[in-house]
Amino acid sequence: QVQLVESGGGLVLAGGSLRLSCAASGGTFSSYYMGWFRQAPGKEREFVASITRRGGLSYYADSVKGRFTISRDNGKNTVYLQMNNLKPEDTAAYYCGAGLRQGYYDYWGQGTQVTVSS
Repeated sequence: QVQLVESGGGLVLAGGSLRLSCAASGGTFSSYYMGWFRQAPGKEREFVASITRRGGLSYYADSVKGRFTISRDNGKNTVYLQMNNLKPEDTAAYYCGAGLRQGYYDYWGQGTQVTVSS
């Protein structure tokens, strides 16, 4: 069983930056593909970014490409999401997920709120 805990959310002005962290415990972190998703009020959860087990490949939603960067530190059992040039439409609860198969997520964190004001 893997436990995931997100942190780093908050309130930021448009154009600002935040770095989210997701700390994992209870499993072999380097065995898991990791991803970030977000859910705004009244909307479905959507994919933001993902990264392969050793961090060699990463993928992004078109809406965040060029502004967000996903990374991981397998020594610290942590995945990060660096978010730059934030926009009001990035406001959402952000969740990290972990899965043993690419594109499939078996474990989820509790989420961290990001609010971008204009």
